[in-house]
Amino acid sequence: MSGEWIKTACGFCVAGCGMNVYVKDGKPIHLEGMKGHPVNHGRLCPKGANAIEYSRHRNRIKFPMKQVDGKWHRITWDEALATIASKLLELKRVNGPESLAVCVGMAVLLSGPAGKGLLRRFCDVYGTPNYYSVDSMCFNPHLMAYVSTFGGFPVPDIDNAKHIILWGTNPMASQPMKARRIAAAQKNGAKVVVIDPKETGSAKKADRYIAIRPGTDCELALGLLHVIIRENLYNADFVTKWTIGFDELAKHVAQFDPKRVSEATGIEEDVIESIARTYASNGPACIVQGTMSLDQSAAGFQTARAIAILQAITGNIDVPGGFVSPPLMRLNPMRLPQMVQAKAIGEYSYPLAYRIWDRPIGEGQGMVLHDTLLTDKPYPIKAMIVQGSNPLLSWPNSKKLEKGLKNLDFLVVSSVFMSETAELADIVLPAATFLEKDDIMEIYRSESAIPYTMLRKKITEFEEAKPDADFWLQLAKRMGFEEYFPWRNVPEVIDHLLEPTGFSASEIEDGKYYGKTQYRQYERTGFRTPSGKIELYSNTMEALGYAPLP
Repeated sequence: MSGEWIKTACGFCVAGCGMNVYVKDGKPIHLEGMKGHPVNHGRLCPKGANAIEYSRHRNRIKFPMKQVDGKWHRITWDEALATIASKLLELKRVNGPESLAVCVGMAVLLSGPAGKGLLRRFCDVYGTPNYYSVDSMCFNPHLMAYVSTFGGFPVPDIDNAKHIILWGTNPMASQPMKARRIAAAQKNGAKVVVIDPKETGSAKKADRYIAIRPGTDCELALGLLHVIIRENLYNADFVTKWTIGFDELAKHVAQFDPKRVSEATGIEEDVIESIARTYASNGPACIVQGTMSLDQSAAGFQTARAIAILQAITGNIDVPGGFVSPPLMRLNPMRLPQMVQAKAIGEYSYPLAYRIWDRPIGEGQGMVLHDTLLTDKPYPIKAMIVQGSNPLLSWPNSKKLEKGLKNLDFLVVSSVFMSETAELADIVLPAATFLEKDDIMEIYRSESAIPYTMLRKKITEFEEAKPDADFWLQLAKRMGFEEYFPWRNVPEVIDHLLEPTGFSASEIEDGKYYGKTQYRQYERTGFRTPSGKIELYSNTMEALGYAPLP
């Protein structure tokens, strides 16, 4: 049988790079970057280039297993699904649906809207609000800060910027496709500044490198705001028409003079002033904010708020080269949140993690799970399904979490490889890699402002590994939820998702632009905040008992 080339999208990171995979007799033989794809333009990073080796690795989990008295026993998928369904139905009857928690990692978040959508729909129909992802410890503070300021999540338009600040991020190591775009912008005349405690590869390529004391990023941002406002370098017309709280902001940042900020950050006073003047006077400008570096700190949310305000008062919003809001694909919604009655663990203490205004983010704060698993407060979590994640490795305080996981009555882990968390499970399921599943590829807003999508295709199979979407669809039917899961298979789910777009799956098979970024949208619609403007001073934060200014 002769082979064929199949186009698909990488699922290892947020970039969603295009791939051409040569498949023969149902097995991938060779792959290369997809020319014409707007993110990677025919290139692949080392991870993407080795996707075949990853998918065929000898240490992968090959079939479902059940742990009995510390020993693993092979079981069938039918037995696994029947056991999980039975346990969850009994759990709901005895302890209530909120006693189930679902924890997912990036492998699930990046899989596409079919996999994520079926998972979230299952949680809603079952009735549990306790859905947690790695985002609650890294990306969500950034997301919540931007939404509470702008009413949405705009992204830096690197390609059209004249001034780019890389703040706590090193794309040369972590996002090679973004690094190439930054290098191209720099070649076209953009000036690049890196703010980072370490002189990274990106710092060495930058026009200017600023060494900062770790954990003082928010103070630096407030110091930059101080200089910009003191020297009238802000965009007064934009501030007057499209923001609220500027007078309060000006009074607040008056205390963060360069001398104080220099003592805190370790950056010379004249350098602080120079950064502020250059950024405010050389637009369009954008700040590319690091994720783990800035978000995983006590001041992560407030740092992101301060960066958002820097973009806002300089007028670098909804303009080419600033922060822009590319259109989102209008897919059919999969969630049914009205079916959930209980509040999530963590929603009590961290309400913004779950909802901002009338918009559900829909996650609890994962950091509170450790205590809940050990204390049963505010109510017990008795069972957990962990998918595409290894919390014992990636979450903080692993010893405490290990005790909590051992306290569960029932633990299911779906994973490509046997992990530390999987070793504790009652049932382990073999998960599919992105080469073994169907879904819709999305370019993540945190990666790019490109409104582009393509079909991620199932091009091979591995032993008994099952895609996440198939698992949730089959489990839902086992539990009697057919009314809410009418689709026979995942391709039918994809067709349902695509209905509002007017595209068929075949039309996006090889990649398709689905829209165009519109600039200055606020002039037509305002901002999606309660005031209709950018909220420098946040009444929402104040009402919740938080600082209304960073």
